[in-house]
Amino acid sequence: MSGRDRLGKGLGALLGEYLEPEPRSGEVQRLSVNVIVPNPVQPRRVFKEGELEELAVSIRDNGLLQPLVVRPAPAATGSYELIVGERRLRAVRSLGWADVAVIVRDVSDETLLVLALVENLQREALNPLEEAEGYALLSEKYGLSQSDIAKVVGKDRSTVANLLRLLKLPPSIRKFVEDGSLSMGHARALLSVGDPVRAAELARMAMKEGWSVRETEKRAHRAGNKGRSKGAVTVDPLIRELEVALCDSLMTRVSIKRKRGAKGSIEIQYYGAEDFERVFALITGREVSDVVE
Repeated sequence: MSGRDRLGKGLGALLGEYLEPEPRSGEVQRLSVNVIVPNPVQPRRVFKEGELEELAVSIRDNGLLQPLVVRPAPAATGSYELIVGERRLRAVRSLGWADVAVIVRDVSDETLLVLALVENLQREALNPLEEAEGYALLSEKYGLSQSDIAKVVGKDRSTVANLLRLLKLPPSIRKFVEDGSLSMGHARALLSVGDPVRAAELARMAMKEGWSVRETEKRAHRAGNKGRSKGAVTVDPLIRELEVALCDSLMTRVSIKRKRGAKGSIEIQYYGAEDFERVFALITGREVSDVVE
């Protein structure tokens, strides 16, 4: 049975009902906030403190206009898992509320993930990597094809495919996308650079110099051609993995140079005074100003 068949023709109605539920008579109840646990497949990881504070002020002044939507936790523990409304739950907890209005629904794990994805997408709350990871989970855990996912979330299949490709990015570039320093278009351009260290270098240069997506594509293309023209270079795979790990940790190019007798050196590059101070702080845990007065 395909993912589309399992979701069924009623999914659209489910989404409308759960995302913006219109409570029926006697349907809304109150639950202690202590028995409500986060959505276990919540794709969103980043909740901005300022936005939560604004929401808390609004709820304090105007009340909770929309009940949370929850489901009984699969294990019979008396607790409930969020379907929709994690920002609202965090806000009422910050206000010290003991209980909150909810609507209880019984949904599958698969529908739980879809609902969480669509709620966040409608509110443009996910960064591209959070969105991609949610799609990957739908594919890997529930067997949905890219076309199935696109239909469920209301996007083109090509959009879903391009987002999933972002999961192939080196960790350092993924961090830039997650914090909004690098756009999805810039990140996609860097996928063509086979060397993750070189790709990370280009990402930092794109951010520092304000490259357009088109300029990033040109630079990435040149870097790819340059790497291929040099031919294959024999590098110890273990050393290469260690270099990549150091590069991701320090977010700069790192070279390990081995010498005879198990000796060698580690070369760490920096790109200006500010970048040096950043790398210094990462390595030592201290600011340059604490050492040099």
